[in-house]
Amino acid sequence: MRDIFVTLLVLAGLPFALQRPVIGGLMWVWISVMNPHTQGWGFATTFPFAQLIAGVTILSLLKSREKNTLPMTPVTVTLIAFVIWMNITTLFAIIPNAAWGQWNKVMKIMLMTFAVMMVIRKREHVRHLVWVLVISLGYYGVKGGIFTVRSGGNQRVWGPLGTFIGDNNALALSLIMTIPLMYYLMQELPKRWMRQLMLISMGLCALAALGSYSRGGVLAIVAMLVFMWKKSRHKVVGAALLVLLAPLAVLFMPEQWSARMDTIAEYQSDGSAMGRINAWHMAFNLARDRFFGGGFSMYEPVTFAMYAPDPSGVHAAHSIYFQVLGEHGFIGLALYLMLGIMTWRYAAWIVRHAGGHADLQWATSLAAMMQASLIGFAVGGAFLSLLYWDVPYYMMVAIMATRTLVQQRLAASPAPVSPIRHRGAPVGSTVESPQGRSARPEVK
Repeated sequence: MRDIFVTLLVLAGLPFALQRPVIGGLMWVWISVMNPHTQGWGFATTFPFAQLIAGVTILSLLKSREKNTLPMTPVTVTLIAFVIWMNITTLFAIIPNAAWGQWNKVMKIMLMTFAVMMVIRKREHVRHLVWVLVISLGYYGVKGGIFTVRSGGNQRVWGPLGTFIGDNNALALSLIMTIPLMYYLMQELPKRWMRQLMLISMGLCALAALGSYSRGGVLAIVAMLVFMWKKSRHKVVGAALLVLLAPLAVLFMPEQWSARMDTIAEYQSDGSAMGRINAWHMAFNLARDRFFGGGFSMYEPVTFAMYAPDPSGVHAAHSIYFQVLGEHGFIGLALYLMLGIMTWRYAAWIVRHAGGHADLQWATSLAAMMQASLIGFAVGGAFLSLLYWDVPYYMMVAIMATRTLVQQRLAASPAPVSPIRHRGAPVGSTVESPQGRSARPEVK
């Protein structure tokens, strides 16, 4: 039944995607992030939905009369440079067959990232993109949160098999990144019951992240909460809520969960942690020896025998930073860090320049919440091999499009309206006075 439902949903959307490229781009984000076909048990689990949607989306872009050009911003140029560099490093890969197999997957992700970048142009497109990300990841958060409550936290929560977030640690990080986006959308919901439902969903996502038993996830959520607290205008109230709710969440989890979290401070005696450190040493030594790095999928016994302190401790990178360093060298690491820094600065620019403009409240709130998600990814990603996970790239697209919209709005009318504080509004947000509302048309 699930297989038929997903198939009908995709087939029903394809004619609309053929007419409007943005629908195809949003369908691609949904199928690649949520992977709904993995929730079935029959033919849908292996059906090439992603390739079908990608083909229709590209065809729609080619035939569309809309102006869907690639926005040539510094972020776009850096991403193009990163993609070119990955192609170059693949030519010098230590294990060519495995490298070209992974290259095929990564280049498809990057191609569709550029396609999504071309179609996300309006405010409604950005909002729809955020909703697709929240629904795609929030589904597993709500489901996992309910499972955690039912099991009393005695069983781990896992993501969908065969996907980027199938691992419990990756699922935890994805849910942590989703919570700020849920908070942003909650502010825009018109009905009280909708906001309450979103708040419950946020709580279930947090429980699912804890129920994953991910130590890196705990560090990521702490970093994200600290950032959100520092940016909050109500630090005393926020601190009081954290002091009240955090112990309750921890106390709900069983003793075995606490025992696992205690190993964070005792990593020297943890085989998994020491295996990661051994892989990090290997990646650093390899990058020093090989200008182009080792290429895709080079975490094999031969590379550990050549560069690892412990040649027998073959381990995946388990770090976005050491993964890019080992696979693409110091140049690749520099380009990847530049992408992250520029995306962060774009979001900071939005918060700084959109503040005080009531009709740009949505942009200020979205940029601040995106920053919170990126903080979670920067910290949690230090312990996970999620270099090619597409969600951070889609967030980058949303921030780029939002900055362009803010620039257009400020160029049209740079003088800020007189703001008034709105009860319960997100960090740095304001709403417009009735006099200003008629003078400032909403940016679409």
